[in-house]
Parts: sequence; structure tokens; C-alpha cells
Amino acid sequence: MGISIWQLLILLAVVILIFGTKKLKNIGGDLGSAIKGFKSAVKDGDAGAAQQNKVEQGSENSAESESVKKEDKV
Repeated sequence: MGISIWQLLILLAVVILIFGTKKLKNIGGDLGSAIKGFKSAVKDGDAGAAQQNKVEQGSENSAESESVKKEDKV
């Protein structure tokens, strides 16, 4: 009892009649832009997280070296 190809075609025809092809084209373009923006934000977020980890590791190393320098002075 699945959806047949004829039911899908009738549904598509009704959607086109309700919204029109121009509006559907705009919706498709907007949806594509949104997906592209989301993907680039995820990619930038991953790169930013990696860079943040490097900065945190660098600050931990500098904090350790400062404590060693203080111990050497004493």
C-alpha cells in the first residue's frame, strides 16, 4: 500500500497549480542557498574549532613554561 507514481504526479500537478512554477523556482533557489550556507558554516565551524584547540594548547604550554621559569628563579 505505497504511493504509486500516478499519485505522485497528481500531487505534483496540484502543487504546481496552487503555487505556480515561478514561486516553486524561487523556493528551490532559496532552499539551495540555505543548504549551501549551512554547509559553509559547518565547515567554518570545524576549522574554527580546530584553530581554537591550537590556541588553547598553546596557552597551556605557555602557562607551563611560565611556572617552570618561576620555579627556576626561586
